[in-house]
This record gives sequence, structure tokens and C-alpha cells, in this order.
Amino acid sequence: MQPTRRGFLAGAGLLTAHGAHSADAIVIDPTPVFEISPHLYMQFMEPLGTTDSSVEAAWDYDTDDWRKDFVAVVRDLSPDVIRWGGLFSRYYKWREGAGEPDKRPWMRNYVWGGKETNRVGTLEFVGLCRAVGAEPLYCVNFLGDGDARYQRTREGDRWGDAREAADWVSYCNDPDSRDRKSHGASEPLNVKLWQIGNETSYGRNGFSRDDAIVHTAEFALVMKQRDPSIRLIGWGDRSRVREEGLWAGELLKRAGEHLDYVAIHLMGQSPRRPDTVLRGLRYQRAPERAWEELLELSNNVESRIAELEEVVKPYAPRIGIAVTEGHLGLSPHNAHPILAEWLSAVYHARSMNIYQRHGRYVRIATGADFEGVRWTVNAVMLQVPRGISYLMPAGSVMRLFKRHNGKHGVTVTSAPSDLDIAASLSEKRIYLHVANIALSRPVTASFSVQGRQITGGRVFEIAPDDPRQAVSQDQPDVFAPREKQIPAQAAAWTFPKASVSVVELDLG
Repeated sequence: MQPTRRGFLAGAGLLTAHGAHSADAIVIDPTPVFEISPHLYMQFMEPLGTTDSSVEAAWDYDTDDWRKDFVAVVRDLSPDVIRWGGLFSRYYKWREGAGEPDKRPWMRNYVWGGKETNRVGTLEFVGLCRAVGAEPLYCVNFLGDGDARYQRTREGDRWGDAREAADWVSYCNDPDSRDRKSHGASEPLNVKLWQIGNETSYGRNGFSRDDAIVHTAEFALVMKQRDPSIRLIGWGDRSRVREEGLWAGELLKRAGEHLDYVAIHLMGQSPRRPDTVLRGLRYQRAPERAWEELLELSNNVESRIAELEEVVKPYAPRIGIAVTEGHLGLSPHNAHPILAEWLSAVYHARSMNIYQRHGRYVRIATGADFEGVRWTVNAVMLQVPRGISYLMPAGSVMRLFKRHNGKHGVTVTSAPSDLDIAASLSEKRIYLHVANIALSRPVTASFSVQGRQITGGRVFEIAPDDPRQAVSQDQPDVFAPREKQIPAQAAAWTFPKASVSVVELDLG
């Protein structure tokens, strides 16, 4: 028996009201429950070699700077954090990306193929972050995550030890760093977010859990000696060893005093049905079925977050959850065409709502890879050589939710069963992130804020007539939101089918 839409929302804690309010009312308790982290719409940048020329394609070698169209789109996306790293971190040597650009050595990209020029290094990446208003987050080379093949390559030892990571902290943050000053940056870069280990538990050739925890504590101690104000993320996801479960429990027990966050990745959300339509182009013959399967996959996000919450609770609020990678895992791998279509928006919107509803513990999260020229799991697509950058559906939802959000999470006590909602409050305004998970019908609802009067508001809405609508370089703004006013004392609002909206309610 497949879950119903009401079941999806009940699992998220959005229950139909009983009592004074009708079933079509969205009822909000405006009591602040937790402070919302500004880092819930992080972006993730990784040099992907021949697989997807992400970083190299974003650099304009004619002007020797970031592409202007790329910077403009990212500034519009307005992420609060951009992460550098991923599997690339296992063999990345940060010093090769420092100093005079024409003297930086090329490096082999072992996972993703080809070579990287290192034209984009520490100063360039931090420069991009500052230009778009984002905080940089570096994932350090954690002894190659224990994978011996990166210690014995044709090009030599590509592992990075704790001292190398600490030296990177000093290069970025020490006011007296002679190396950084000689490279043209007289002031500290003040990089405060650092991740130790990337998917350390996933492979068969890396560290055991115990070794990873010992080395995490070692790295953390040395890195914080260089700058005690940095915030560290340790790896806590589950491994292939079933008995170990999540590493987070043992990690926090034995090394938690040195950490500020524990990380998992949610990019492996793959269909479980043997007859799934989300493989290849089958979804094109059954878009309704694809929509329902995508809703099912968003349930996996909820269950994974809830599982980690139970581990983190004894350490809260000092320790938070960091989802430093997260996207759909459909076949063909990282290049499924549905991710350019609005059909996929139901997964993106509901996942982001889940992160915010769990914002008491979730402090960092992302719903996409960042940018590139081929992968459809990206938030930003770059066209070469035309110089056009645009947002994929995941990026469009991120931009909408990030731009219109409150400071504190509040509770939705009642809502129509087809509306997935995350609510927040900022002074005299309520923000509702609303996904109409009904593919083929609109949903009408009234608004009620307990103990407060609604004096008016507005809706920012993405509602394509056809959920098969796709974005491309020829129509880059097809998912731009439309603003509509809510009149004072409005009786109700109708959310179009398969739409994603933000409602702002002004309070008297």
C-alpha cells in the first residue's frame, strides 16, 4: 500500500486541525520555537575534472576572473555558505592553489578524471564568497580519508596530515601570515567553517570508525590551536558495517568536545521500487507516478534527519547537524533530465522544508551540487561558450526560500493535507514556505495566526502551467517567482497545482 498525501504531512508533523478552525485553514502558532540558522541553503563547489567542468568553466581566462554572468546568478541565489571540497579533498594540496597563478602546478583529478589547473585556489575561492555575500567552508584533506591509493600515486603522496590542515587555517586566518601577505592578501580571510573528513565511512578502503575518530580529534586539536574561533564539522554518517550504524554516536562521545557540527550526506536518495519510473526516460510516460515516487523519496530525508537528531540531542545546542551534500541519486547518474523539469520541484521544496522544520538541530544544509556544465543535480548551470548562467529547479526553490524567511521557526498547527509547509517569524511578519504536493489540483486555504491580526501580505509563487516545463539556456527565467498581493481581510488564498510559494503575512 502506497503512502497517501495526508500520510506524508502527518509524518512531518502537519496535522489537520480539529475544533474551531476548518480543515482548509492554515493555522500558525507564532511562539518562537528555535532560531533558524542562516546556513540552510548552502552551496557546494568541487572541481569535477572531465566529469563536469564546474570550477574551470566558471573562470574567465580572458579577464582572469570569475565569469560575470556566473557571479550575477550566484549573487541572486544568495547562499550564506559555499563549501569547497568533496571527494576531491582526498588528494587536494591547498598550497598548490596558492601563490602566483602562472607558477601553480597542474594536478591530476583522480576521482573525476583529467587535470585541474589550480587557477582557482584559496584567494580566488574566498574572493568569490565575499563577492556574493557567502561564508567559505573548506573540507580539508583528512589523510585521504584513509584511502591508501592516494598516498601512493604516480605523482607522489597526496595525503594531507593535521599539520597541513592547520597550516591552511593559519594561511587564512593568522593576521601575521607572511605567505598570505606575499600573495597579495594583507588582511586575514577569516574562514571560520572547516570540515574534517568527507564521506569517510562510505568506502571499503578508508579508515575504520575508530581510526577516523582518533584522527578527527588529532586534526581538531591542531587546527583549533591555530585559531580557537573556527567551527569544525566531523563526519558522522553510517558505514557499510551494519553493526556500527551512524558513526555520530561514537564520534561525539569520544571527540565531541572538539567539534561544533556532525555531518551526513543525503545525495543518495534513490528509488526503491523495482518498477520505478525514475530510471532513464520512463517518467515521461507516467509523470503522475514520477511525482508520487519523488514524494516517497523525500520521506527518506525526514527519516535520516530524525535518526541523527536522536544522536545529537544530548549534545544540543552546542552540536548541530550539517548536511554538507544532498541531492537526488537517479539513473543516469547525476545527469537525469527530470531535474531540469518542474516535476522535480516537489522533492526539492519538501526536502528544504524538512531541514527548516528540524532547524532546532539542522544548522547547515544543501539540496544540490553547486554549478557546472553537465550535471543536472546542480543548482546553477553554466553554458560554454555563450556565457549564460541560470538556475535549475533546485536553485530556483533555494533562491525563493532563502530570500523570504524569518529569524525563528514557528509551528503550523493545522493545514490542508496537500500543503507541505515550513513556517517562520521575523518581528511582525510570518513566512510560510508552501509546496502544493497535489500534482493536478489547486488547494484553497485561509490563514490564521493565533492571538494576532493579519493586516495583509504577499505571495511569491512559482507555478508553471505544465509540470513538465523545463529550464534551459534559451529560457533561463522560466521559473522566476511572481509576486502577488494578499488584500487585508482576505478570506482565502488558492495555491496552484504543483506550485511552490512563499507567503508573507503582515501582523498587526
